Amino acid sequence: MKRLLSIVILALVLAGPASAECYADYKAKRDEPLKLHYGVAQVSDSNCSPGAAEGELAPRLASDGWTLLNVLSTFGPEGLEERKASAGAYFLRY
Repeated sequence: MKRLLSIVILALVLAGPASAECYADYKAKRDEPLKLHYGVAQVSDSNCSPGAAEGELAPRLASDGWTLLNVLSTFGPEGLEERKASAGAYFLRY
């Protein structure tokens, strides 16, 4: 029983770091009339670079009529709070 419990605890500890989170902040636009927005979105860990995040975000934004202008940066959960106010309604929307 102790051995099984040790294995379960070890598995839970090892699984924790595997679930890293990645976010991107970006700028997007709509035409006629021109509208711009700054936003923050979660992207998959495999796309945690600005170039890769563009490929993931562009279709999400396009499905709602927005054109991705650029991805400014990618970051972990530690950068969310400082960007929340600036992103406003576009914080984790896409």
